[in-house]
Amino acid sequence: MNRSNDIIFADRKDAGEQLGRFLTARYKSADPLVMGIARGGVEVAYYVAQCLEADLNMVISRKLPVPGYPEVGFGAIAEDLSVYIAPRFRSSLEPETIGEIIDEQTDEVNRRIGMYKHGKPLPDLRGRTVIIVDDGIATGVTLVPVLRLCRNRGADRVIVAVPVAGNNFDAHLNDADALEILVMPEWFYAVGQVYASFRDLTDDELLAIVRKGAYLRSGWEHVRSLHF
Repeated sequence: MNRSNDIIFADRKDAGEQLGRFLTARYKSADPLVMGIARGGVEVAYYVAQCLEADLNMVISRKLPVPGYPEVGFGAIAEDLSVYIAPRFRSSLEPETIGEIIDEQTDEVNRRIGMYKHGKPLPDLRGRTVIIVDDGIATGVTLVPVLRLCRNRGADRVIVAVPVAGNNFDAHLNDADALEILVMPEWFYAVGQVYASFRDLTDDELLAIVRKGAYLRSGWEHVRSLHF
């Protein structure tokens, strides 16, 4: 694990390729299903799946933002509409406020399911080794309900794999069978600090990755099955 505070990755493609090479020896033989968190995690997951010659899917999870501090999440909602609220926020926010934010983000989750996945359900996870991939972990709250979603759907093992993380993420991520993290900077302030190029993907850019995934399915040998 690298603890440097320097730039490590050129972009999400570079991060995904490095993460994929790191994971290959441990998980390629397990015939894993790689699941990228939309949006940015899908691009990283695409290249991880190439390295592992693995099945690829996307999963949607939306942060529940703290009022007045949109970059801080007090929890998250996954695409099965399960909600996670971090324990330290349960008594600091009014229930009415929490409910309003959950309603807003539920609408956004449903919008993304319709736009990105055309309403298609998640694949069968029973008995699978599932590798959940994001472009990094700040607090980790968006990953917790996805981890639980995979457990509830019968995954045999659930791995969380990211290029970078801080050292103060949500303790419930330790419920994963393994946390695979390439870089944990000694001074961590944002996921993007180790990327030379790091910005939010637009809907159109994500859909372009989905189309590229369809091309892989029809023409490339590396990713055997894509379920976008």
